Amino acid sequence: MIPTVVWGTGNVGRLAIRAVEAHPELKLSAVIVHDPAKVGRDAGELGRLERPLGVAATDDVEAVLAARPRAVVYAASGDVRPDGALADITRAIRAGAVVVSPALYPLYDHRGAPAEFRDPVLSAVAEGGGSLFASGVDPGWGNDVLPLLLSGLGTTIDAIRCQEIFDYSTYDQPDSVRHLVGMGRPMEYEPMMLMPSVPTMVWGGQIRMMARALGVELDGIRETVDRRALDTTVTTRTMGVFDAGTQGAIRFEVQGIVEGEPRIVIEHVTRIHASCAPDWPAPPDGGDGAHRVVIEGRPRIEVTIEATDEGENRSAGGNATAVGRLVGAIDWLAGAPPGLYDALDVPLRPAIGRLGRKQS
Repeated sequence: MIPTVVWGTGNVGRLAIRAVEAHPELKLSAVIVHDPAKVGRDAGELGRLERPLGVAATDDVEAVLAARPRAVVYAASGDVRPDGALADITRAIRAGAVVVSPALYPLYDHRGAPAEFRDPVLSAVAEGGGSLFASGVDPGWGNDVLPLLLSGLGTTIDAIRCQEIFDYSTYDQPDSVRHLVGMGRPMEYEPMMLMPSVPTMVWGGQIRMMARALGVELDGIRETVDRRALDTTVTTRTMGVFDAGTQGAIRFEVQGIVEGEPRIVIEHVTRIHASCAPDWPAPPDGGDGAHRVVIEGRPRIEVTIEATDEGENRSAGGNATAVGRLVGAIDWLAGAPPGLYDALDVPLRPAIGRLGRKQS
C-alpha cells in the first residue's frame, strides 16, 4: 500500500479523499487542512463519506512531510496563489513524494513552462527524489488524452474541438465564481480569468501538448472571448442572488493556429443560469454540465460525457473524473523514475481492482 496524503479539502480535496480511500493500492495516511475549524475532524467526514476513516485532519505540514509519505494529492487552490502552491508542492517533492495536482497551470505542459515554474520543480526532484504530475480539473483528460484517442479513429482530421459546458450555480466556490470569473459583476468589470493572455496561460499548455502528439507545428495561439449579461435577476442554490444586467455567461476559446486556421480549440461555455445565452452550446439533456470532444473530418466524431457525483451534481462529477485521473496515476508514478510528467507521459489505465468496490 502506498501511504498517500491529501492536502486540501475543498471541492477537489474532498473528492480526493474518497478516491484515495477507494484505490486498492493506496492508503490514506494524512489530511492537511488550512482552516482551523477542520483540524481534528475525521477524513471520512471531510470527504462526505458516511463512516470515519480514522485519519484526523491536521495543519502541521512539517510533521506530515517529516513522515516521508510516498504520495501527496495537492488539492489546495493555486488560482490566486501560484507561488504558494509551487512552494508547497516543491516542499513535498523534496520529502520524496510523488505529487499529483491540478494547481499549477503552467506545468500541464512542463516542456513549454516558464523557467520560474519548471526549474524549482526539477531542483526539488533532483534533491528529494519525488515526482510531479499536473493535470487540470476542467477536466484535464478532456483536453488531452481523450481528444487524442478519438483522433486515432479518424481517416482525415480537419480540426479538434474540446468543450466544457458548465453551470456555475452548482459550484461551491463563490470567490472564484464572482471575482475570478466575474459572474454577477458589472459588465465593465474585467475578470482575471478573461484578461488577455490568461486563458492561454491556463489552457495553452494543453493546446501545445495536443499539437506535439499530432505532429503539427503551431503558428501561434489565439484567444476569443464573448460575454453576456443576465436578462433577469436569478437566485442560485449555493451562491445567492445574481442581478439582472450583470455578467451571466461567458464563452471563450483558446485556439491553436495551424497553417493559418484554428485547428486545435479548447472552448469553455459557462453560465450562472440556464436562461442566459440560450443560443450557446448546452448539455444535451438540459443539465448543468458536460464535456464534449468534436473531431471535424472524415468521419466526423462527437463524444459528450456527463459525470455526476454527490447526488446529481455535475460540477462535482467533472471534478471527480479529473481527481480520478490524478489519483489513478499515483501507483504508476510510484514505480516510475523521479521526474516531471505530463498527460502524454502518464498512461490512462483501467480501474484495476475497483470494479464492484462500493463506497458509502
